[in-house]
Amino acid sequence: DDEYIVKNKPVTLTCRSTPATQIYFKCNGEWVHQDDHLIERTVDPATGLPIMQVKIDISRQQVEKIFGLDDYWCQCVAWSTTGTQKSQKAYVRIAYLRKNFEEEPMGKEVSLNQEVLLRCHPPEGVPPAEVEWQRNEHVIDPVSEPNFLVTADRNLIIKQARLADTANYTCVAKNIVARRRSSPATVLVYVNGGWSTWTTWSACSAVCGRGWQRRSRSCTNPTPLNGGLACDGQNVQKSACTATCPVDGGWSDWSNWSECGVDCSMWRSRECTQPSPGTGGKDCQGIDLQSLNCTSQQCLQNSKALEVGVALYVGIVAVALCLTLILIVVVLVYRRKKEGLDADVADSSILTTGFQPMGIKPSKPENSHLLTIQPDLTTTTTSYQGTLRSRHDGTTHTGTAKFSMTNGPLLDPLPNGSHHTLHNGKMTSDPAEFMTRLSNQTYFKTLPRDVANTSYGTFNFLGGRLTIPNTGISLLIPPEAIPRGKIYEIYLTAQRKEDLRLPLVGCQTLLSPIVSCGPPGVVLTRPTILSMDHCSDACPENWAIRLKKQNYEGVWEDVLMMGEELISEPYYCQLEAETCRVFSEQLGRFSLVGESLNMSAAKRLRLVLFSDAYCSTLEYNIRVYCMDDTQDVFKEVMQMERQLGGRLIDEPHVLLFKDSYHNLRLSIHDMPQAHWRSKLLSGYQEIPFYHIWNGSQRFLHCTFTLERLNLSTCELTCQLCVWQVEGEGQSFGLDFNIDSRPLDPEFLLMDTNPSGSALAGPSAFQIPYLIRQKICSSLDTPCPNGADWRLLAQRLKLDRHMSFFASKASPTSVILDLWEAQHFHSGNLNQLATVMADIGKQEAMIFLVSDGEC
Repeated sequence: DDEYIVKNKPVTLTCRSTPATQIYFKCNGEWVHQDDHLIERTVDPATGLPIMQVKIDISRQQVEKIFGLDDYWCQCVAWSTTGTQKSQKAYVRIAYLRKNFEEEPMGKEVSLNQEVLLRCHPPEGVPPAEVEWQRNEHVIDPVSEPNFLVTADRNLIIKQARLADTANYTCVAKNIVARRRSSPATVLVYVNGGWSTWTTWSACSAVCGRGWQRRSRSCTNPTPLNGGLACDGQNVQKSACTATCPVDGGWSDWSNWSECGVDCSMWRSRECTQPSPGTGGKDCQGIDLQSLNCTSQQCLQNSKALEVGVALYVGIVAVALCLTLILIVVVLVYRRKKEGLDADVADSSILTTGFQPMGIKPSKPENSHLLTIQPDLTTTTTSYQGTLRSRHDGTTHTGTAKFSMTNGPLLDPLPNGSHHTLHNGKMTSDPAEFMTRLSNQTYFKTLPRDVANTSYGTFNFLGGRLTIPNTGISLLIPPEAIPRGKIYEIYLTAQRKEDLRLPLVGCQTLLSPIVSCGPPGVVLTRPTILSMDHCSDACPENWAIRLKKQNYEGVWEDVLMMGEELISEPYYCQLEAETCRVFSEQLGRFSLVGESLNMSAAKRLRLVLFSDAYCSTLEYNIRVYCMDDTQDVFKEVMQMERQLGGRLIDEPHVLLFKDSYHNLRLSIHDMPQAHWRSKLLSGYQEIPFYHIWNGSQRFLHCTFTLERLNLSTCELTCQLCVWQVEGEGQSFGLDFNIDSRPLDPEFLLMDTNPSGSALAGPSAFQIPYLIRQKICSSLDTPCPNGADWRLLAQRLKLDRHMSFFASKASPTSVILDLWEAQHFHSGNLNQLATVMADIGKQEAMIFLVSDGEC
């Protein structure tokens, strides 16, 4: 057999043969002298034949003599009478094992149940080294531990890493010479954290009124181990809640004593209604009925009075029945005489009280209809105005006829049961008078009395537009939206948020101003378009946005879910990047409310910086407003700062505020310490998350009070940082002179509508009335090649609303209405003409007609 020389010890080779007469060793092709042999002769006890055994010692020096040639070998050659026999070659090698591994295992960090591969290439050696793996100094047996596998190339595989497999792994190489150990490789099995399920919402923190409730979850499913990632997200959620206050019952006043009854007793009662007990409140304590005995004389009088009273009641009932029959006959005769009679009468706003005289045109010959009000189309700037007058006003006007209650036409009833008309004359009421009348109505008690937030005008079938300057709020009343023959006085109001609080729950937030337009009971034949700003990030996948409307009882109702609009409903909404267009066939009070679907949902905040206009002391204040990015809120802040005498020190900036339940932090840095210092005790200020997210609080701001060390210091340079905790933020560099002229805020409040806030008739529209009618008649009719209103919607990038347009009697008119609402200030008729030309309609040239024709 092959042999190895270890530690310079000679190797003994043994050769045995039977029967043999002579035996020799032959090494590397040369005979070994007999003197070097050790020969032993024995007899085989089984066969009786002689056995010859030869031994030879091979030293290291003998092997090294042929270094560089083939391996050293020896074989036995035996002679006998039967012939010659040779053994196989036995190789003699010098055994060794080098110290350095060709590849050592490397440590790894792996997740639970992941497969792990540890590589090991042992040192060079003769004979080749065997490999075993140890875990924390204990030998791994793949037979007893099936989760481990040692491959043919001596690598270790952990099939599914377990927490118990976190250990130091060592590759051990060994042969007959030595035993080598690799450096330990640490395998760390980590576990990423996972959220448990949310707990149920806690009870409301307020026993009575508005409070908060919370729910929590823990990062224990599983718990992060061995450096695993913690759970991503928040472990606590908060939600606004309102606890209903218990109401203890209270007694009403006692009623008067009743008359003495036939049983000679009288009684009185009271009820537990002042107030009624509710939401767990206590009931009233005591009795609710008292009785008292009468005298005998009172009993006798009451008996006679009862007989007289019964006779009297029978007589009254008989007379009432007779009068009712007579009244019915008179009404029937009167209606028959009035049948067929009509008048040119227009419904008034339900804001008016009483009736007014109405202009009527001469009737046509027999069987003809009364004339309706016709527009004067010779100019594009005609305004149609009207006033509200009492029906019993006896004033006579030129060109008008006055109706009395006996010969006037029957009036169309309004939803609240009142009947109103309008006189087609010049508006005489001033804004203050209009607001006074407006706020006196029961439904409009919450409307503000300030004229700055309200616009109103009188409109007929030609339509018009109302705009509240510098708020982004407008109302487009398309032509033919008001029935012919009707004249409405319509208003548009931006509500102040503190005057009218919108109930919000959970993750809901107010995204737009609260806008009122009305009167809410008027009849419209086509939808108006209400435009108002919103402050969402315009990512529909992050939001569930609802249009809310307040009903007559004052309850806010969801009338539309964005993205789930039904064309059969009277409302439709188009959400643009910063503006919302609401199509509504009913006027009323509207707002846009969003509910975040995930923590990526964000509101746009407008950050505006103000300071003291004049500073004569060492203290200097900088106010940072964090408001919803809508024009109406910005306008209110500007007006308030004007009253405070503030100055705008930088242009507004926009910040995305995410629904992550983290507060907003503000801080000032990098002030020149030699001239300024901050008087704040903390390094930053915070605005609570819910104060911002709710959207109902105006004028949210932080004030930084700075102190200059010398009155002569006028230059201020610093960095203002605004960021959401664990979120993104912005940094603004401020560099200004506190005594210089303040930044003029007028450019931020410029009214781009020079024609005023109310426009009636053709002057309110870019497209002249007759041209509009020609376009509608040309495109409303479907064309086989699609060159109709559908192609117009595509070219104007409004094809997302195809189903809504198709549900209208004139789809083209609704498309043009939306174009008017979007481009009143920036509309270009030439561009619209180009779109018409692309469609292939000859009507593209109609924009070149003369003013006289229009």
